[in-house]
Amino acid sequence: MPEQDDYEQIVIDNIAKYGCHLTLIESNGYTPAFIYSIGLYQNYGHPEIICVGLDINVMAAIINGAKDMAAAGETIVTGKLYQGFLQDYDVQFLEVQELNYFDYLGFGSKFYQGIDYPVLQMVWPDKQNKFPWEDGFNEDWKYKQPLLDRNANFRFYESETLGVYTTSDALAGAPVLYVYHNENGDWQFHTSLEPDINDGKLVCLKHLVEADPSLNSIYFLQYGWAASRADRDAEWEVEESPDEDEDTDEAGDELISQPDSVNKPPSAIKKMINWLKGG
Repeated sequence: MPEQDDYEQIVIDNIAKYGCHLTLIESNGYTPAFIYSIGLYQNYGHPEIICVGLDINVMAAIINGAKDMAAAGETIVTGKLYQGFLQDYDVQFLEVQELNYFDYLGFGSKFYQGIDYPVLQMVWPDKQNKFPWEDGFNEDWKYKQPLLDRNANFRFYESETLGVYTTSDALAGAPVLYVYHNENGDWQFHTSLEPDINDGKLVCLKHLVEADPSLNSIYFLQYGWAASRADRDAEWEVEESPDEDEDTDEAGDELISQPDSVNKPPSAIKKMINWLKGG
């Protein structure tokens, strides 16, 4: 990506030349890709548009189509079926909650110098033309398209009833300081780097998030990544693939060490990661 000042100028130039700028956030393998517009509100008084979870080129075409409608004086509204955005399928639009702006619309909020601008999410159906809020929607697609008019209090791309691993200390109210998202998709939430395997508990993810909403801040944690913090009010520090062995040269000399987490040795966080494996 260009330097920050250069990128801001690109946004300004694209808005002037094309009517809007498209910001792409690519998938990291866990969270879905999404694209949103910047400039529709400034140029046409029309809500910005965000689209999540489809092919990048398809999402770009959808938002450009919305831009053409706005430029022609048409206003997209919620609660209405629209044709022409996806071949053979209707789509709908939802009003994005402001609580979701921080996670999804960072560049847009920087451009508008705050969150005082409207945004609509284009929502696509499954192959049976059912929308995510309708009975029978394809469960395999449910978390490829988070609905941004809701769920601001539960941001994970998982079911609220997903079973996650923790210990009795966390259930008793001790702050969760160490989180690991296993390669196989399991989540661990611990109060200590060395949790007692004999004290393991399986609980609903929603239970932990309701007890500590700050856990929402690491909803994006990729497979194999860990996050840690010094206390409940501290910022999370994210560590990529902390369970990988240190890289060595042919003679076995250490070349690169994995980064520490909250000034703890990598071996300690590996103990937490291997908790489910019996240490």
